[in-house]
Amino acid sequence: MRRYRWALVAAAVVLLITGYLVVAHPSTHPTAAQAHFADPPTVAGSATEPARSPSGSPSPGATPTKAAPPAGPGLHGCPNLPANNVWHADVSHLPTLASSTAYVASIGAAARVKADFGAGLWDGGPIGIPVTYVPAGQPKVPVSFDYAEDSDRGPYPVPRGALVEGGPAAGGDRHVLVVDTGACRLYELWNAHPAADGSWHAGSGAVFDLRGNGLRPAGLTSADAAGLPVVAGLVRYEEVAAGRIDHAIRVTVPHSQRRYLWPARHFASSSTDPALPPMGLRLRLKAGVDIAKLPAQARVIAQAMKTYGVIVADNGSAWYLSGAPDDRWSNDTLRALGGLTGNDFEAVDTSGLMLTKDSGETR
Repeated sequence: MRRYRWALVAAAVVLLITGYLVVAHPSTHPTAAQAHFADPPTVAGSATEPARSPSGSPSPGATPTKAAPPAGPGLHGCPNLPANNVWHADVSHLPTLASSTAYVASIGAAARVKADFGAGLWDGGPIGIPVTYVPAGQPKVPVSFDYAEDSDRGPYPVPRGALVEGGPAAGGDRHVLVVDTGACRLYELWNAHPAADGSWHAGSGAVFDLRGNGLRPAGLTSADAAGLPVVAGLVRYEEVAAGRIDHAIRVTVPHSQRRYLWPARHFASSSTDPALPPMGLRLRLKAGVDIAKLPAQARVIAQAMKTYGVIVADNGSAWYLSGAPDDRWSNDTLRALGGLTGNDFEAVDTSGLMLTKDSGETR
């Protein structure tokens, strides 16, 4: 009986020690909430590819041929669309289109690339298209539209002091881009103007789920001519500072065709000239173009154009790349991109990436 009592005592001591160890040395694996803030969520792969873990690596049991590259900086805790979205597709090995030479010529074979963003002010406003980030619970306000039939109805969580492209008094496109960091939803307005009562009026507007691959309904515009999200294609300083942009870049062209290619949803032209680029056209910087001597900021952007390319999203100046303003940009460095011309690009066929025409998810 005494031996039994001692066995009970010993067992209790072991339990107490084990409990202490569990409390004193908690698991180093993050909780779901910690993981949410540590890494942007990703979307599982399609039935034809292995599912992806939150880190972007293949899930256990998969046998990939090479490791996936790390995701680029997100949008203040939200993903810049899922990792398997077409904006993040590597197009460096896709076939060129038969009409590539004609497209490049119509955009401007000798025209120089220009970073349409930078540090400081131009005509009294920031250089580029700014992004406003709002927290969970940001009050939503009414928004009215000139093209209501093409727009997602409000209300939108646009604060009174939201950043306007070109500044509060600017003309032009006056984009207002708002990321709700609580819901990871993107609210975009074109030609946006605030009203005295806190509401906004805009030409058009669209809402995107940053965790999803859904596209706009076919034929509808957004805050961009191609019916695409603007934020997805912006060059942001934090990406370049990290050494890698992991998505295609928004680009404008002087004239476009009355046609659009996936993932675009809308055209902005009356011309049926087949030599003109359609909205959604993907072009890449040719593999043989030497970018090694470009200064650091410009080189990161040029490499992104080799790997992910550019997407035609609006009518404007030839080969103008869109980005967000930031006083940490070196304008002199960005001007070095002007050493690249249209002849350095080729149009690629992205049709093989498409799973369904109404989704941005890729194979």
